[in-house]
Amino acid sequence: MRLADRGLVFDAAGLPPHERICFFDSLCRTRSGTWLCGFTIGAKKHDLNGTIRLTRSLNDGRSWEEIPFRFPTESAGVRGSIGGAEMVEGAPGKLLVFSSWFDRSDPDRPMFDPVTEGIWHAKLLVAESPDEGLTWSEWREVETPGLTGCALTGPPLRWPDGTIALAFESFKHYDDPAPARHAAWLLVSRDGGTTFDRRFLVARDPENTVYYWDQRLCTTANVGEFIGLFWTHDRSAQRDLNVCFLKSTLQDGDQALSAPVVTTMPGQIAAPLALPDGRILAFVVDRDRPGTMKLWQSADGGVTWPGDEALTVHIHDETAAVTQGKERIDFTEYWDDMRKWSFGHPSARLIDDRTVLLTFYAGSPQEMSIHWARVELS
Repeated sequence: MRLADRGLVFDAAGLPPHERICFFDSLCRTRSGTWLCGFTIGAKKHDLNGTIRLTRSLNDGRSWEEIPFRFPTESAGVRGSIGGAEMVEGAPGKLLVFSSWFDRSDPDRPMFDPVTEGIWHAKLLVAESPDEGLTWSEWREVETPGLTGCALTGPPLRWPDGTIALAFESFKHYDDPAPARHAAWLLVSRDGGTTFDRRFLVARDPENTVYYWDQRLCTTANVGEFIGLFWTHDRSAQRDLNVCFLKSTLQDGDQALSAPVVTTMPGQIAAPLALPDGRILAFVVDRDRPGTMKLWQSADGGVTWPGDEALTVHIHDETAAVTQGKERIDFTEYWDDMRKWSFGHPSARLIDDRTVLLTFYAGSPQEMSIHWARVELS
């Protein structure tokens, strides 16, 4: 693999204070060849007035222009912030964008409650576009009956038969006194995203000590089959495990038949990409020092990931005042660090059989932009 080119999707340098922190990027390519990149923007990470922006490229990611549409952040009359702009093309030219909405009616409430270990009250939203992302409908809620603390965890999946699956995770709400229980899920739609009437459990530790955070999934050539990578945190050991890998199919029933397997790849969030030749790529953020964004590859279905074949896409000198290292992680402080990290959130899509487009956010605690990189495969 070779890093062929790089640049900026959205440059936050010199923008007004409320637009200087950009993160939670996403990538979508339409069947016509238009590329869309969405991201969260605000005065800081998880800002009280945080919202999303969209950009598009008509030349395979070499240059980008901002789409002027602005999304409302209120829901049912309640003040909120929205994060993440994950898109999928349900029908030619018709897009869906999904986002996580957080209740910000109490502006002083922190994201994470150290007493109950719950997060802001949240829900999943979806809007529709008839014109490849230039204009959008009003938000509507995607129901998650019986699940709380729900947030998006990467791009939706779409198979050639039209099936769409929305990836998200559940946890618990801020003021819920019940024990915390984490799980990674899919909501499945057979009608182009109009309804999501099937729930599929991707990963959950029955002992509730290992958390499979921030699942990133991609489809394979087989209808209903998907590959997953997970930022995996072991609460009992007070440390992150290496990135975990899972291969499953919707035909398995209502849940994956096996648990994710630990790989040799160190890091947190990791975006998978299945190649036409059978290889699997993993674009991984590792917040060790120095921080890196690396593109790994597996030629044996995810069993091995040779370190000497990994391509370093970005090296990051983290200047934020993070407090937690690799061991003896304080869970409450770790949540606080999530508001501080100034790089990460990998996304990966194929341009053609031998070229991959990557996006991520990077910068300083005062200014974060959305970056792109083009990688040529051997």
